[in-house]
Amino acid sequence: MSGTPTGTPSVEQVTAALARVNDPEIKRPITELGMVDDVAVSPEGAVHVKVLLTVAGCPLKDTINRDVTAAVGELAGVSSVEIELGVMNAEQRQGLQETLRGGQAQREIPFAQPGSLTRVFAIASGKGGVGKSSVTVNLALAMAQQGLKVGIVDADIYGHSVPAMLGVADARPTQVDDLIMPVPTPTGVSVISIGMLKPRRDQVVAWRGPMLDRALVQMLSDVYWGDLDALLLDLPPGTGDIAISLGQHLPNAEVVVVTTPQEAAAEVAERAGTMASMMHQRVVGVVENMSYFVSPDSGEKLEIFGSGGGDRVAATLSQRFGYDVRVLGRIPLDPSLREGGDAGKPIVESDPTTPAAQQLLAIAQGLTGRGRGLAGMQLGLTPTAKF
Repeated sequence: MSGTPTGTPSVEQVTAALARVNDPEIKRPITELGMVDDVAVSPEGAVHVKVLLTVAGCPLKDTINRDVTAAVGELAGVSSVEIELGVMNAEQRQGLQETLRGGQAQREIPFAQPGSLTRVFAIASGKGGVGKSSVTVNLALAMAQQGLKVGIVDADIYGHSVPAMLGVADARPTQVDDLIMPVPTPTGVSVISIGMLKPRRDQVVAWRGPMLDRALVQMLSDVYWGDLDALLLDLPPGTGDIAISLGQHLPNAEVVVVTTPQEAAAEVAERAGTMASMMHQRVVGVVENMSYFVSPDSGEKLEIFGSGGGDRVAATLSQRFGYDVRVLGRIPLDPSLREGGDAGKPIVESDPTTPAAQQLLAIAQGLTGRGRGLAGMQLGLTPTAKF
């Protein structure tokens, strides 16, 4: 339908406006995804748009409704906008899956492919309680603040705390048949966690090796991540099944080891780093968390958990691997770091001027600004026999 003499927009103009509306989960135009089913414009300028949701009860349908109304309403000559929401049928969902997978029906881990440009950072620790999840979440947000597209896989299957730290503890991902959409957060970081896939938040995960491996593969291959600049994985502490599975499925991951200053934590952190090297992954550095506390009264720097743990881990791993593993940063104890995690407002967002936030921002900048390097990485080359 062409524009009328009264100046009402054409169907083509309305469709062009809709092409500027992205699906809030998939982050691609709704026109490209086949979500716009019908567009009609009356002579009086009333616009009717039928939008097909990927699934019934889409959690972000209100966002789609608002964005479509706003985009169409900006066109000259529009007197009203009516949105009709429908649901894709099985054939349309299959077409959407093929579009998202680039026509490939076979499920694979995109980050493991030779042409992947996504930097994969696995955040590891030898023991629990060193603040690994807090470090993961804040580094992800710091990278997003650099303008990068970032995702988080909460691979700590038993202690999945990342969603709560991002303020989406009760969110559930949208599933298009067997394709899962990561949960978007207000910060722009997308996240998936085994906690989001459980029927109830309080349900206990009691899985062993094969199930753990399948869960990790599902979060990497069955989730539509799109084109990420960086993917961070919050690993369980220690050197168990998930660490082994990660090495098998993502040997190109770059590992960051988190420790605290005390001797006991440093010793087990060395084991986590050594495991990564055994799986042919490169350890890119050590983060020392809870390094010190500055007394608000006296300004005195108190080393509550001792000192030297991060330096010891870095020195030991450098010696074992034959390449330089350095301390990426030392994060001080700060009550607002804990408070931000509890409130779903990580410190790099809620209080970015604090020393702890500044350290985290600097660590993120150091990670994304450095070259990958080849030392310690598996190149995937095999010798050719001579005849």
